[in-house]
Amino acid sequence: MKRMKLSLRYLIVCVALLSFSLTLISSLLSGYDTNKQTLIANTLETNRMYAEKLAQATDGFLYTTLQTLSVSAAEIATIMDDEAALLKEADRLKMQTNTFNSVAITDPSGKVLATSPQSLDLKGRILTSPESKEALEERRPLISKPYTGITGRLIIFISYPIFDEQYNYLGLVGGTLYLKEMNILNEILGEHFYKDGSYVYVVDQDGRIIYHQDQSRVNEVVDENPVVRKLMNGERGAVRVINTKKKDMLAGYSYIPTADWGVVSQRDTEVTLAPAKEMLKKMIVTSFPFLFVSLIFIIWLSNKIAQPLHKLAYYTENSTEKNQEKHIAKIPAWYYEVIQLKKALVHSLAILHNRINYSTHQSRTDSLTRLANRRGLEEHMKKWLEEEKPFSLILLDIDHFKRVNDTYGHAAGDHVLQFLAMQMTETAGPNHICCRYGGEEFVILLPDTAQQDAVKVAERLRSKMERTVSPCGDIVTVSAGVAAYPEHASDLDGLVAKADASLYEAKRRGRNQIVAFEPHDVIQA
Repeated sequence: MKRMKLSLRYLIVCVALLSFSLTLISSLLSGYDTNKQTLIANTLETNRMYAEKLAQATDGFLYTTLQTLSVSAAEIATIMDDEAALLKEADRLKMQTNTFNSVAITDPSGKVLATSPQSLDLKGRILTSPESKEALEERRPLISKPYTGITGRLIIFISYPIFDEQYNYLGLVGGTLYLKEMNILNEILGEHFYKDGSYVYVVDQDGRIIYHQDQSRVNEVVDENPVVRKLMNGERGAVRVINTKKKDMLAGYSYIPTADWGVVSQRDTEVTLAPAKEMLKKMIVTSFPFLFVSLIFIIWLSNKIAQPLHKLAYYTENSTEKNQEKHIAKIPAWYYEVIQLKKALVHSLAILHNRINYSTHQSRTDSLTRLANRRGLEEHMKKWLEEEKPFSLILLDIDHFKRVNDTYGHAAGDHVLQFLAMQMTETAGPNHICCRYGGEEFVILLPDTAQQDAVKVAERLRSKMERTVSPCGDIVTVSAGVAAYPEHASDLDGLVAKADASLYEAKRRGRNQIVAFEPHDVIQA
């Protein structure tokens, strides 16, 4: 009898422990996988958007540089015989524009007529590099491939032809960027401000690195990298990739059409997933005390179950010898004990289910601002699209947020993000959904709201931010783009793209303003 009692007790404990263990493991793995996929998706999108922004900035710089050289070429055409004037113009291009590391003006044969700085001692020498000859022969604006110049430096030569009023070719004016020294590209691309293991590099049409935070890698050919191959085909996007250093990376990439270059923003996948692993550890540590307490309770309860059964068996066995009816009547009913066990299990399982719900909620919520994250945003939008429910979307961005981080620190930047989230919540209506889209970009979804009404909401928020001192002690403004479904797009990506184009237009117009999407007025980003 004792053996049967012990077997029953351990059987209950083992079944309960197995149930708890399987449920716990399933919950932990489910939460980890959800968080992992969210982190990967968010990182890919963040890097894609950042690469796109850097590509736009670099493309704008190159276009402006060529325009500057165009104006200078027209001026030089009138002073080709004035040596002093040529030197003055070369110095002006070098010093006033603060774009080039050096400037050169040549005649049609490539003979240098003037340089800045003059310490290069290039005057009177002939430019003989293939890239210089190409610029002289092509007689058109040209951005060269990286090459080693007369001074022995690795450079890029940006040139513009000089023609007189009769369209006679007089030579060229050009400026150099020293790839392994500080130049304007370093200032535009700079250090990736997220400080999270991400970094940026730029390649030319041959897959050769022309900018990298690790300057030792400049001029390295990485055309075997799958992302670089996509850039060489003029593509844009984001992808998980094994790079040339055999590292698993999450890369966003974008094409720079003016120079036929490509920019890549990427982050080590292992670094990206570190928060998910940390969350898994915390969940395990948090869950085990519940498991331990529940296990103690189950052992106690199994003894309570086994003891009445033992008594029932004992009294039944001896009932023929003695009158044991009274003792049997006092034994608790079996169904009562089963109900108690069931209640204990349900209670314990409820604790674990709460952990699952908490984990699921965390995967849809931005940990910093407590707003819905990109995953939550997409779920709402997909549901409304399936229901064909009209709505408007406000995509807003903090103006000069990098300046806030650089000036006041990233902790202050986080407070500014939380401050904006609070202002959004206070400004938005009760049925509006506020989300953090990524980085310093936020979204407000307004169901059953026309675009013009959404613009009013965005304007209230913009005005409020403009009039309120942020946690960093300074005024922080926002710019926003507004688009509506189904007027402007029939799918999720299209609608976001329209709002993003309007946001880009607001930035282009000077920031701190709202732009409603109009197909013929907004410049596509």
